[in-house]
Amino acid sequence: MLPASWQDVLGEELDKPYFKELTEFVEEERARGPVYPPREEVFAALDATPFDRVKVLILGQDPYHGEGQGHGLCFSVRPGVRVPPSLRNIYKELHAELGHPVPDNGYLMPWARQGVLLLNAVLTVRAGEANAHKGKGWEQFTDAVIRAVSARRDPAVFVLWGNYARKKLRLIDTSRHAVVEGAHPSPLSAKRFFGSRPFGRIDEAVAAQGHAPIDWRIPDLAG
Repeated sequence: MLPASWQDVLGEELDKPYFKELTEFVEEERARGPVYPPREEVFAALDATPFDRVKVLILGQDPYHGEGQGHGLCFSVRPGVRVPPSLRNIYKELHAELGHPVPDNGYLMPWARQGVLLLNAVLTVRAGEANAHKGKGWEQFTDAVIRAVSARRDPAVFVLWGNYARKKLRLIDTSRHAVVEGAHPSPLSAKRFFGSRPFGRIDEAVAAQGHAPIDWRIPDLAG
């Protein structure tokens, strides 16, 4: 299930004991009840953004745990699903900073297709229970994803919102890559997130690295 572009840099992780234990745990969880995202979308972020096309890595924590919400990209929800509070706050800051209109949906695939890797630190969750799969092995795997991008010759921009994400700074070679840190867009810390102007900082770093700019606008799906 690991996308082809990531095989060379992550393939060995799948053969390690921790990953086999993790796989067994997740399958046992699925046998007991709903687990999100569906099995075929667990690696959706890696599938949408190939290894050699990563310009920006935004790190989330774990998938949305409501039915129909998560589809494997952090902060993103499927078309037709109500936009969650953290993403609403991201849109508000994007509008205030760059003037982009607030879209009618939370489907962030247009970002992913431009090289924005929307990676959660934990890739699965039990229905209705946030962080239910925390500490079961996903963090070791996604740390390997971060290290792989950091080890790449082509530089990238790492976006670390909130204390949980900022702990991953140790995995990043900051002498070659740019890091944008700040408060999490969650309603609990939104007062500090608003006005932090992360998108301008990301855009400046992307340009300095010689990459084409990211178009942050999300098209409306209605009409």
